[in-house]
Amino acid sequence: MKKTIPRPVISAEKAVSFIRDGMSVMVGGFNYGGIPYTLVDALAESGTKDLYLIANDTAYANDEHPEGIGHGKLVVNGQVRKVTASHVGLNRETGRLFNEGRLDLELVPQGTFVERIRCGGFGLGGFLSPTGVGTIYEEGKQTLEISGKKYILELPLRADVALIRAYKADTWGNLVYIGTNRNFNPLMATAADFVIAEVDEIVEPGELDPDCIVTPGILVDALVLKGDGYYASRT
Repeated sequence: MKKTIPRPVISAEKAVSFIRDGMSVMVGGFNYGGIPYTLVDALAESGTKDLYLIANDTAYANDEHPEGIGHGKLVVNGQVRKVTASHVGLNRETGRLFNEGRLDLELVPQGTFVERIRCGGFGLGGFLSPTGVGTIYEEGKQTLEISGKKYILELPLRADVALIRAYKADTWGNLVYIGTNRNFNPLMATAADFVIAEVDEIVEPGELDPDCIVTPGILVDALVLKGDGYYASRT
Protein backbone atom coordinates (compact mmCIF):
# COMPACT_ATOMS: atom_id res chain seq x y z
CA MET A 1 0.00 0.00 0.00
CA LYS A 2 1.33 3.43 -0.97
CA LYS A 3 2.09 5.74 1.91
CA THR A 4 0.35 9.12 2.14
CA ILE A 5 3.25 11.14 0.80
CA PRO A 6 3.43 13.77 -1.94
CA ARG A 7 3.13 12.33 -5.42
CA PRO A 8 5.87 13.33 -7.86
CA VAL A 9 4.95 16.10 -10.29
CA ILE A 10 6.76 15.29 -13.52
CA SER A 11 6.79 16.35 -17.16
CA ALA A 12 4.63 14.54 -19.68
CA GLU A 13 7.79 13.31 -21.41
CA LYS A 14 9.09 11.80 -18.18
CA ALA A 15 5.69 10.28 -17.43
CA VAL A 16 5.40 8.41 -20.73
CA SER A 17 8.97 7.16 -20.43
CA PHE A 18 7.53 4.59 -18.01
CA ILE A 19 5.57 3.11 -20.93
CA ARG A 20 7.65 0.60 -22.85
CA ASP A 21 7.08 -1.26 -26.11
CA GLY A 22 4.40 -3.94 -25.81
CA MET A 23 2.68 -2.55 -22.71
CA SER A 24 -1.07 -2.23 -22.19
CA VAL A 25 -2.31 1.33 -21.69
CA MET A 26 -5.71 2.57 -20.55
CA VAL A 27 -6.62 6.08 -21.70
CA GLY A 28 -9.54 7.98 -20.22
CA GLY A 29 -11.98 10.05 -22.22
CA PHE A 30 -15.28 9.99 -24.07
CA ASN A 31 -15.36 11.77 -27.43
CA TYR A 32 -13.36 14.98 -26.82
CA GLY A 33 -14.05 15.13 -23.08
CA GLY A 34 -11.71 13.90 -20.39
CA ILE A 35 -8.83 12.82 -22.63
CA PRO A 36 -5.36 13.42 -21.11
CA TYR A 37 -4.18 15.22 -24.26
CA THR A 38 -0.84 16.35 -22.87
CA LEU A 39 0.07 12.78 -21.95
CA VAL A 40 -1.12 11.09 -25.13
CA ASP A 41 0.59 13.73 -27.28
CA ALA A 42 3.83 13.00 -25.44
CA LEU A 43 3.30 9.26 -25.93
CA ALA A 44 2.67 9.80 -29.64
CA GLU A 45 5.91 11.76 -29.91
CA SER A 46 7.86 9.13 -27.95
CA GLY A 47 7.52 6.52 -30.69
CA THR A 48 6.75 3.74 -28.20
CA LYS A 49 5.16 0.94 -30.19
CA ASP A 50 3.34 -2.40 -30.06
CA LEU A 51 0.90 -0.99 -27.50
CA TYR A 52 -2.38 -2.51 -26.38
CA LEU A 53 -4.78 0.42 -26.13
CA ILE A 54 -7.82 0.17 -23.85
CA ALA A 55 -10.13 3.15 -24.29
CA ASN A 56 -13.80 3.89 -24.83
CA ASP A 57 -13.01 4.99 -28.39
CA THR A 58 -10.03 5.72 -30.61
CA ALA A 59 -10.78 9.45 -30.72
CA TYR A 60 -10.53 11.05 -34.15
CA ALA A 61 -8.71 10.84 -37.45
CA ASN A 62 -10.46 12.36 -40.46
CA ASP A 63 -9.95 14.69 -43.42
CA GLU A 64 -9.71 17.71 -41.14
CA HIS A 65 -7.26 16.01 -38.76
CA PRO A 66 -5.53 13.20 -40.70
CA GLU A 67 -2.76 13.15 -38.08
CA GLY A 68 -5.29 12.19 -35.42
CA ILE A 69 -6.54 13.81 -32.24
CA GLY A 70 -5.76 12.58 -28.73
CA HIS A 71 -5.02 8.87 -28.59
CA GLY A 72 -6.20 8.69 -32.20
CA LYS A 73 -2.63 9.76 -32.98
CA LEU A 74 -1.32 6.50 -31.55
CA VAL A 75 -3.39 4.54 -34.06
CA VAL A 76 -2.44 6.78 -36.99
CA ASN A 77 1.26 6.48 -36.04
CA GLY A 78 1.09 2.69 -36.07
CA GLN A 79 2.06 2.53 -32.40
CA VAL A 80 -0.87 0.27 -31.47
CA ARG A 81 -1.11 -3.47 -32.08
CA LYS A 82 -4.44 -4.08 -30.35
CA VAL A 83 -7.45 -2.01 -29.32
CA THR A 84 -10.27 -2.81 -26.92
CA ALA A 85 -12.97 -0.16 -27.27
CA SER A 86 -16.69 0.48 -27.59
CA HIS A 87 -16.68 2.80 -30.60
CA VAL A 88 -14.11 3.39 -33.32
CA GLY A 89 -16.14 4.89 -36.17
CA LEU A 90 -14.70 8.40 -35.90
CA ASN A 91 -11.13 7.27 -36.50
CA ARG A 92 -10.91 6.02 -40.08
CA GLU A 93 -7.43 4.62 -39.52
CA THR A 94 -8.71 2.15 -36.92
CA GLY A 95 -11.04 0.55 -39.44
CA ARG A 96 -8.50 0.62 -42.23
CA LEU A 97 -5.75 -1.02 -40.20
CA PHE A 98 -8.16 -3.64 -38.90
CA ASN A 99 -9.40 -4.49 -42.40
CA GLU A 100 -5.81 -4.77 -43.60
CA GLY A 101 -5.02 -7.21 -40.78
CA ARG A 102 -2.57 -4.81 -39.15
CA LEU A 103 -4.57 -4.14 -35.98
CA ASP A 104 -6.29 -6.51 -33.55
CA LEU A 105 -9.64 -4.94 -32.65
CA GLU A 106 -11.98 -6.04 -29.85
CA LEU A 107 -15.29 -4.17 -29.86
CA VAL A 108 -17.13 -4.33 -26.54
CA PRO A 109 -20.57 -2.94 -25.62
CA GLN A 110 -20.01 0.19 -23.55
CA GLY A 111 -21.70 -1.07 -20.39
CA THR A 112 -19.70 -4.29 -20.64
CA PHE A 113 -16.52 -2.27 -21.18
CA VAL A 114 -17.12 -0.32 -17.97
CA GLU A 115 -17.90 -3.40 -15.90
CA ARG A 116 -14.86 -5.27 -17.18
CA ILE A 117 -12.66 -2.40 -15.98
CA ARG A 118 -14.51 -2.36 -12.66
CA CYS A 119 -13.82 -6.08 -12.26
CA GLY A 120 -10.16 -5.50 -13.05
CA GLY A 121 -9.96 -2.72 -10.51
CA PHE A 122 -11.74 -4.53 -7.70
CA GLY A 123 -10.12 -7.93 -8.06
CA LEU A 124 -13.14 -9.78 -9.44
CA GLY A 125 -12.82 -12.70 -11.82
CA GLY A 126 -15.44 -11.38 -14.21
CA PHE A 127 -19.21 -11.03 -14.45
CA LEU A 128 -22.15 -12.53 -16.31
CA SER A 129 -23.93 -10.43 -18.93
CA PRO A 130 -26.86 -11.19 -21.25
CA THR A 131 -25.69 -8.48 -23.69
CA GLY A 132 -24.66 -10.02 -26.99
CA VAL A 133 -26.13 -13.46 -26.39
CA GLY A 134 -27.29 -14.96 -29.68
CA THR A 135 -25.20 -12.56 -31.77
CA ILE A 136 -21.77 -12.70 -33.38
CA TYR A 137 -20.42 -11.10 -30.22
CA GLU A 138 -21.00 -14.38 -28.38
CA GLU A 139 -18.67 -16.35 -30.67
CA GLY A 140 -15.58 -17.67 -28.89
CA LYS A 141 -16.77 -16.63 -25.45
CA GLN A 142 -17.64 -18.83 -22.49
CA THR A 143 -21.34 -18.91 -21.65
CA LEU A 144 -23.33 -20.13 -18.67
CA GLU A 145 -27.01 -20.82 -18.20
CA ILE A 146 -28.58 -19.76 -14.91
CA SER A 147 -32.27 -20.29 -14.14
CA GLY A 148 -32.92 -20.96 -17.78
CA LYS A 149 -31.22 -17.78 -19.02
CA LYS A 150 -27.97 -17.69 -20.98
CA TYR A 151 -25.14 -15.32 -20.06
CA ILE A 152 -21.72 -14.47 -21.46
CA LEU A 153 -18.83 -14.61 -19.01
CA GLU A 154 -17.04 -11.27 -19.37
CA LEU A 155 -13.46 -11.19 -18.12
CA PRO A 156 -11.78 -8.29 -16.28
CA LEU A 157 -9.70 -5.62 -17.98
CA ARG A 158 -6.47 -4.31 -16.46
CA ALA A 159 -3.50 -2.41 -17.86
CA ASP A 160 0.14 -1.85 -17.13
CA VAL A 161 -0.38 1.94 -17.18
CA ALA A 162 -3.41 4.24 -17.04
CA LEU A 163 -3.31 7.78 -18.41
CA ILE A 164 -6.20 9.67 -16.84
CA ARG A 165 -7.52 13.24 -16.83
CA ALA A 166 -8.80 15.09 -13.77
CA TYR A 167 -9.51 18.72 -12.99
CA LYS A 168 -7.54 19.28 -9.80
CA ALA A 169 -5.24 17.31 -7.50
CA ASP A 170 -3.66 17.90 -4.16
CA THR A 171 -0.03 17.03 -3.57
CA TRP A 172 -1.06 13.66 -2.13
CA GLY A 173 -2.66 12.71 -5.46
CA ASN A 174 -6.32 13.00 -4.48
CA LEU A 175 -8.36 13.94 -7.57
CA VAL A 176 -11.54 15.83 -8.37
CA TYR A 177 -13.27 15.98 -11.76
CA ILE A 178 -15.61 18.32 -13.62
CA GLY A 179 -18.88 17.14 -15.16
CA THR A 180 -18.82 14.58 -17.94
CA ASN A 181 -15.03 14.85 -18.25
CA ARG A 182 -15.04 12.41 -15.36
CA ASN A 183 -16.35 9.55 -17.56
CA PHE A 184 -14.05 6.49 -17.46
CA ASN A 185 -11.14 8.12 -15.67
CA PRO A 186 -11.93 7.16 -12.04
CA LEU A 187 -12.48 3.50 -12.90
CA MET A 188 -9.32 3.30 -14.97
CA ALA A 189 -7.39 4.64 -11.99
CA THR A 190 -8.32 1.46 -10.12
CA ALA A 191 -7.35 -0.98 -12.86
CA ALA A 192 -3.72 -0.30 -13.74
CA ASP A 193 -0.39 -1.03 -12.13
CA PHE A 194 0.86 2.53 -12.66
CA VAL A 195 -1.47 5.55 -12.82
CA ILE A 196 -0.52 8.96 -14.19
CA ALA A 197 -3.02 11.80 -13.77
CA GLU A 198 -3.02 14.94 -15.90
CA VAL A 199 -4.55 17.88 -14.05
CA ASP A 200 -5.13 21.64 -14.39
CA GLU A 201 -3.89 22.53 -10.94
CA ILE A 202 -2.19 21.03 -7.88
CA VAL A 203 -3.09 22.38 -4.43
CA GLU A 204 -2.00 21.68 -0.88
CA PRO A 205 -3.61 18.93 1.25
CA GLY A 206 -6.81 20.18 2.86
CA GLU A 207 -7.68 22.57 0.03
CA LEU A 208 -9.91 20.05 -1.73
CA ASP A 209 -13.39 19.47 -0.32
CA PRO A 210 -13.23 15.85 0.94
CA ASP A 211 -16.78 15.28 -0.31
CA CYS A 212 -15.66 16.14 -3.86
CA ILE A 213 -12.67 13.80 -4.01
CA VAL A 214 -13.48 10.93 -6.36
CA THR A 215 -10.11 9.24 -6.84
CA PRO A 216 -8.05 8.81 -3.64
CA GLY A 217 -4.37 9.53 -3.90
CA ILE A 218 -3.47 5.98 -2.96
CA LEU A 219 -4.38 5.02 -6.53
CA VAL A 220 -2.22 7.69 -8.20
CA ASP A 221 1.50 7.30 -8.84
CA ALA A 222 2.42 10.56 -10.59
CA LEU A 223 0.94 13.94 -11.55
CA VAL A 224 1.40 15.94 -14.74
CA LEU A 225 0.21 19.50 -15.29
CA LYS A 226 -1.90 20.08 -18.38
CA GLY A 227 -0.14 21.58 -21.37
CA ASP A 228 -1.19 24.60 -23.38
CA GLY A 229 -2.31 22.88 -26.61
CA TYR A 230 -5.73 23.57 -28.12
CA TYR A 231 -7.28 20.23 -27.26
CA ALA A 232 -5.66 20.12 -23.83
CA SER A 233 -7.12 23.52 -23.01
CA ARG A 234 -10.69 22.69 -23.97
CA THR A 235 -11.21 19.76 -21.59
